[in-house]
Amino acid sequence: MTLTTALRRTWPGWVAFFAVLSLVYFPVVQGMVEDWATDENYSHGFLVPLIAGYLVYRKRDELNQTPVGTAPIGLAVVAGGVGMLVLGWLASEYFTMRSSLVVVLAGASLFLLGRRVTGKLAAPLAYLLLMVPIPYVLYNAAAFPLKLFVTEISVFTLKTMGVVVWQEGNILMFPHITLEVANACSGLRSIMSLLAIGVAYALIFHRSNIQRALLILSTIPLAVITNALRVVGTGILAKYFGEAAAKGFFHEFAGLFVFMTAVALFVALGVVLKRIGI
Repeated sequence: MTLTTALRRTWPGWVAFFAVLSLVYFPVVQGMVEDWATDENYSHGFLVPLIAGYLVYRKRDELNQTPVGTAPIGLAVVAGGVGMLVLGWLASEYFTMRSSLVVVLAGASLFLLGRRVTGKLAAPLAYLLLMVPIPYVLYNAAAFPLKLFVTEISVFTLKTMGVVVWQEGNILMFPHITLEVANACSGLRSIMSLLAIGVAYALIFHRSNIQRALLILSTIPLAVITNALRVVGTGILAKYFGEAAAKGFFHEFAGLFVFMTAVALFVALGVVLKRIGI
């Protein structure tokens, strides 16, 4: 039985499933969307479901040629997802509650469509996890060492360029101004956004798993290096144009410019990988 035929025969069950899913997860998804809208670290969340849907659409012919079956283990996976939702609700832990939605969707796919079809949907389902904001405990734990690393790279670069600067932790001290390397300059925000874009780019434009892995792993050094350039640029502005230039419009514009630079370098790396044929 093809996927199209199976969906035509079982559409009432799918409608009932998504109706119950929407009812249960509406407050969970609503809170997540509010985070996307108010927290710049997770604004990419709006794109993730759309990209996941496009990844499924690209596989439509392949999915329709894959035999549909059923896997009873899917019920256990759904039960596990519901358990995550309940535990997350009891502990007021949003990451567990929100991640449980992806687990429930994967379990339903296993039970209603079988292992083969779910295997084809594995990448889009896993991609949905990128829409879930990570706990701020983990965010802060990762941002602090990244912030120090970016600061050290920036200080070394500035000193090499002849700029007088002292470092105290994540503080840069110039003769007439003191700047702080904040979480926004740590590179973590860029890593998360670049990861969401990079995984989609790798899945859509590259078939080699090695190329995909290299591209996805490259998001971390690219984000860190480009954010270090942002700090260096801010330091140069502070030296030659004063505090107003370093902390004003040009600093905010630098954030967008740095991210676009990271995206351009990422795409260039993808082109190189294709050319050399890894």
